[in-house]
Amino acid sequence: MKSIVIDTSALIAVVANEPEKAKLVSLTGNCSLIAPRSVYWEVGNAFSAMIKRERATLSQVKSALQVFDAIPVRYVEVGLGEALDIVQQYGIYAYDAYLLAAALRHSAPLLSLDRQMVRLGGMLGIQVLEV
Repeated sequence: MKSIVIDTSALIAVVANEPEKAKLVSLTGNCSLIAPRSVYWEVGNAFSAMIKRERATLSQVKSALQVFDAIPVRYVEVGLGEALDIVQQYGIYAYDAYLLAAALRHSAPLLSLDRQMVRLGGMLGIQVLEV
């Protein structure tokens, strides 16, 4: 089964029923979703921001969390050295570098709605799935 590295932007789009959801689900059918463990915590941060900015209630976020928990993502290890090399080369945050390092380590395409991640993935020779 083909693996795809999925980032927080794509996961939140699915959970929040954003317009890209159907395309994201279609692209990931019959694939194994993988991500560095940091994505789990980034999703939590996104949910906390929704509460803090009063875009969602705690009850709504907990319902969304149940949807998120049903998405079969396998969390993979990423070498900090690999990620820091990418940080140094591109001047990005470690959380973004973890995703790119995971795609490189697992020779897997990257699925992201973040334009910078799409651009950097292409620069690193990573196949990027466009939505």
